[in-house]
Amino acid sequence: MLFAVLSEPSPTRPSEAVASRRRYWEWARPLREAGTMRHIWARTGRGALAVFEVDGNATLHRLLNEWAEIVPARFDVYPLLDPAVAQAFLETPR
Repeated sequence: MLFAVLSEPSPTRPSEAVASRRRYWEWARPLREAGTMRHIWARTGRGALAVFEVDGNATLHRLLNEWAEIVPARFDVYPLLDPAVAQAFLETPR
């Protein structure tokens, strides 16, 4: 299952969040290498946009809780369809 996750960190001074933000990138590295986190972009200012490929909601829930332990944030979660799946759906007779 694919999910886009947009984070909005809790408001603090940027200088107070530097250590947490560094730990976040360390946490994300093995997820990126494993393909669990397909993409990650830092947002201008603060926050991130990540695309996760996970086996279900429980795994995403665990990852977002781990993320929030490092950088407390509010998350917007968007379920996604792989482009091939979306196109195949269009070819299915109705």
